[in-house]
Amino acid sequence: MVKRVLIVANWGKEEAQELSRTITAYLNEKGIECSTWRTSVDHEKPDVDANTDLVICLGGDGTVLYCARYIQTLGIPILAINLGTFGYITEISVNEWQDAVDRFLAGEYTLSRRLMIRVGVYRKGERVFSAHGLNEIVVSSSGISKVIGMSIKVNDTPAGYFRADGMIIATPTGSTAYSLAAGGPILDAELSTLLITPICPFTLSNRPLVLSAESLITVTIATNQRTGIVLSVDGQQNFPLEEGDELVVEKSRSKTLLVASEQRNYIEVLREKLNWSGGTAHA
Repeated sequence: MVKRVLIVANWGKEEAQELSRTITAYLNEKGIECSTWRTSVDHEKPDVDANTDLVICLGGDGTVLYCARYIQTLGIPILAINLGTFGYITEISVNEWQDAVDRFLAGEYTLSRRLMIRVGVYRKGERVFSAHGLNEIVVSSSGISKVIGMSIKVNDTPAGYFRADGMIIATPTGSTAYSLAAGGPILDAELSTLLITPICPFTLSNRPLVLSAESLITVTIATNQRTGIVLSVDGQQNFPLEEGDELVVEKSRSKTLLVASEQRNYIEVLREKLNWSGGTAHA
């Protein structure tokens, strides 16, 4: 039985402010406690009560990425409502919110368990940064010159030295984000895999690589770089890298629990977002 709900709203969107008040009143009428966390540009960690049964996320995919980062270890389902139509992650559109909430309260819902990724940065043997993401980690140039050099190891096996504009290591959820724009494949969001996608590699034989989620990926930043290098996690957390830094990337111990839409499935979302015809062939 649902007793407490937290709404995480992108307060920069006026529609999120209005909808949070509407949902709060709706839940209060049903005897459910409801509080609202207003996201900020600083991405401050939300205050989540230990007895929270559901997090309702109001915004876009970026707001879901923010929620996932802090909610994943708590095992609380996230019902994500997109204030546009719907996104790759936020499958539920704004005009469907009441039906989605009612289904959850009635126990008539499906959870999509999304793999998370985590990264640790080690400098001279000491960990200087760590973060979790739902979409991807990206190593790229922070200066004018774009090409950077790095070596990659998968478990104990060297996978090669890469010269590229950067490197993306993504989850299946993140396969429809930056990785897709860089030429990576689309993966079913329910898969348990990690995806390595070079960004504009200097050598054309450097292709995207899909690995088991049990893989341990180590990226070492080479010496003699001609540009600054930065690590970005889900486009929201950034950390400057130095020559010789080692990045250890692996799946997170916990997953993000997303309440799936009952109106459309993952293939339908792809068909709509990527403008596939979705029609039936005629003889």
